[in-house]
Amino acid sequence: MTAGLIVLIVLIVFLFIVAASGVRIVPQARAGIVERLGRYSRTLDPGLTLIVPFIDRVKPLIDLREQVVSFPPQPVITEDNLVVGIDTVIYFTVTDARAATYEVANPLQAIEQLTVTTLRNVIGGMTLEETLTSRDSVNSQLRAVLDEATGRWGIRVGRVELKSVEPPRTVQEAMEKQMRAERDRRATILTAEGVKQSQILTAEGEKQSAVLRAEGARTAAILKAEGEAKAIETVFNAIHEGAPDQALLQYQYLQTLPQLAQGDANKIWIIPSEFTSAVSSLTEQFAGATKPKKPAGATSMDEIDERARKDAEDAARAAAAATEEAESATNAGVGTPPAPREIPPPPPAPAA
Repeated sequence: MTAGLIVLIVLIVFLFIVAASGVRIVPQARAGIVERLGRYSRTLDPGLTLIVPFIDRVKPLIDLREQVVSFPPQPVITEDNLVVGIDTVIYFTVTDARAATYEVANPLQAIEQLTVTTLRNVIGGMTLEETLTSRDSVNSQLRAVLDEATGRWGIRVGRVELKSVEPPRTVQEAMEKQMRAERDRRATILTAEGVKQSQILTAEGEKQSAVLRAEGARTAAILKAEGEAKAIETVFNAIHEGAPDQALLQYQYLQTLPQLAQGDANKIWIIPSEFTSAVSSLTEQFAGATKPKKPAGATSMDEIDERARKDAEDAARAAAAATEEAESATNAGVGTPPAPREIPPPPPAPAA
């Protein structure tokens, strides 16, 4: 192998290396900055591109996708002088690779510091309660300020979120107590409402029960009155249909006298003057010598007359005994005698 051939091979290899170094492949969603002799030349788009070896230099590729950066908690003082720790999350996208390369040295650090200062300005004009309940408003204000400041850096801030807001420990304990008190209050209100509804339902039930009992009692009283009226009407009709004579009425009168003597309080009787005449008239009617002859088959009526005569004699004896007892009690004069009990007069004797 001659020296000329070796030189040719070396030259070919060198040219191949030089040509290969002039070829660049840029992935999708990436951008490359080309500097020619130290000055910005152009921005490489995704795909295959050629550069001049040894003259053009490609800086590190820049990611054009949306990026998420979470910053550590930052102490912020609220309007009511409370120190809270706030975590923030920022979503940003590089829109201009040239500005992001040459306008700011460290984009992430710049965004972090700008976020902290903007957050302190926004939260400093709000109370703790507004900070906890107005996160959307805080996010909108932060995004507007950051987007305006980072626009000249070739960066667009898409979203700013407050990941967490941590108040001081004493404030957290007070908030927990407040929440417990609110839950207890709601539970008490719900319990009272339940008791109220229960009492209302119980009262309604008792009302309906009382109405039903009253209606039942009214119906029972009506039926009882109707029954008694029917019974009185039946007895009245039976008496008028039986056509009782004067002797039967006097007999019933004498049968009632022993019942009046019953009881411990019955000590004094006032016997009407008609009692003797009633007894005499009844005795004459049932035991008179001039009795009509009973037809055959009247044995049962004879027995009834005999029993009536015996009852009249028993009533007369009971009345005499009661009279003697009353007289003896009056003569003894012990204590205050009870009110005299008057016996109704017997029915008038039948006409001769």
